Amino acid sequence: MSEKYIGRLLSASTRMCAAGCPAGQPLPDFGTLVSIPLDDELKAYGLVTDIHIDDDGLVRQLAISGSIPAEVIEDNRVNRNVPVELSVLFIGHARGEHISHLLPPRPPLSLDSIYSCDNKEIARFTSAGRLGYLRHILGTEDVPTADLLAAHLLQTGSIHADGLWLRSAVQEIITLLRDDHATLSAVLGAIADAFPEFMASQTAVGGGL
Repeated sequence: MSEKYIGRLLSASTRMCAAGCPAGQPLPDFGTLVSIPLDDELKAYGLVTDIHIDDDGLVRQLAISGSIPAEVIEDNRVNRNVPVELSVLFIGHARGEHISHLLPPRPPLSLDSIYSCDNKEIARFTSAGRLGYLRHILGTEDVPTADLLAAHLLQTGSIHADGLWLRSAVQEIITLLRDDHATLSAVLGAIADAFPEFMASQTAVGGGL
């Protein structure tokens, strides 16, 4: 199977969803590509845009304790009454083998399972079409756009190892943000932090890229 189980849906809209993850298991990284099967043929894709670790009542009491035994901390992390919550931005869907970078036709339902995508599925999704899914990230105001794009490019650029995909993605971002110089500057700055050698090799935004 090309996916790893993360958790289950708590709430959803046509653009975003929230998922609860069991405590005690590895969490997906910020910017991870995830998938949610909607039925036997339809699957939604999204990026992890935020991770919430809320207190479960006991944490507030423990936090003011002078000294907390290591086994108590470990027990609280593993046996939490409140799940770790992920926020996910939808960026596309698949119907059978066909991948589209349009939003899913309907949101998932409560308690649907959510999975992280492996390298093969990431490559398949990001290679489909003409990088149209990037507009969903750039067009969403309530996510940390620059850092989200940098995290996504860092994860995906290492999978497309020849560098051509990364170059195409940066060019598409520049095209989409050509009339928003403030956002473009912030995004390119974040990408430069993630790929200092790649960005240094480009002579200029309008030249090398």
